[in-house]
Amino acid sequence: MPAYIARRFMLMLLTLFGMSVLIFVLLRLMPGNVADILFDASGFIDPAERARIEEELGLDQPVVTQYVQWIGALLRGDLGFSYVSERPAIEEILPRIPVTAQLAAWSLLFSVVLGVPLGVISAVRQNTGLDYALRLVSLSGLSLPSFWLGLLILMAFVQWFGFIPIYTETPATPWDGFLIYALPALAVGFRSSALIMRLTRSSMLEVLRQDFIRTARAKGATEQTMNYRHALRNAVLPVVTIIGIEAAFLIGGLIVTETVFNIPGLARFLVEAILWRDYPIVQNLVMLIAVVVVAVNFLVDMLYAVLDPRIRYAD
Repeated sequence: MPAYIARRFMLMLLTLFGMSVLIFVLLRLMPGNVADILFDASGFIDPAERARIEEELGLDQPVVTQYVQWIGALLRGDLGFSYVSERPAIEEILPRIPVTAQLAAWSLLFSVVLGVPLGVISAVRQNTGLDYALRLVSLSGLSLPSFWLGLLILMAFVQWFGFIPIYTETPATPWDGFLIYALPALAVGFRSSALIMRLTRSSMLEVLRQDFIRTARAKGATEQTMNYRHALRNAVLPVVTIIGIEAAFLIGGLIVTETVFNIPGLARFLVEAILWRDYPIVQNLVMLIAVVVVAVNFLVDMLYAVLDPRIRYAD
C-alpha cells in the first residue's frame, strides 16, 4: 500500500509539471499579447511605448526565463499581478473560488443523488416500464446541453413566476446559497446524473449475472441483500471513476452556465482573462484547474485501494 501511494503521488507531480509546461507554452503561442490589445483598444500605436510596457511586464524576456520566474513565484505563493486590473492575482482569484466550488459541489451532489439510485433501480427492474422510462430520461440528459437547459429554466421562471433566478448578491446564509445555486446546479448536474445512471445500470447488470450472485440467490439471500450488499458494492468501482471525472470536469466546465445565470465564478472569469491576454490570471486559473483534476484522480485512486482489497495487497 505505501508503495502504491508513493507511485501515484510521484505520477501526480510529474503530471502537474507537464501540465505547467503545456499551459505556459500554449498561452505564449496565442497571437498577440496584452500590450497589443491595450494599444488596439485605444487606437494608438507607439512602438517605443509598447516596448516599454512589454519590458515592464517581462514579455520581452525569453520564454524559458518567463517560465522559471513563474514557477518560482508560484512555489512561493506569489501569483503575480493582473495586467488589466493591476491588482494582485490572488486577490482576483480567491473571492471567486468559493462561488465555483459551491456550484460544482451542488451539481455533483445532485448528479450522485439522482444518478446512482436511479441506475440501481433501472438495473434491478430491467426491461420493465420503469426501466424504459429511466433510460429515456438518461438519454435526454446526455442529449441536452446544460446551457440550453439553463436557458429553458430561465424562460420557464419568467413565464410562470415573473422573475429570473440569477445571481445578484453573495448569499448570507446556507439556505440563500442553496436557493441561488440549486437551479444552475440542477441544469449542470442533470447531464452528469444521466451519465452516472447509465454507467451504474450497466455495471449492476454485469455484476448481477456473476456466479456469486446466483450462489447467493440459491442460498436464500433476499433481493435487497443481493442488490445492495453484494451487487452494488462490486459494481461501484467504475461508478467512482466516473464520479471523479465529473467532479474534475465541473470545476472547469461551468463557463457557459456561470454566464447564463450571471454567477461571478472562476470559469466565467477565465474567459474574460483569456480575451484580455491577462497571462498571470489565465496561467494560474488553468493551473488551479489542473491541480484540482489531478488531485481528484489521486483521491479516486486512493478510494480504489479502500474499496478493492486486491489493490492494497498487489504490492
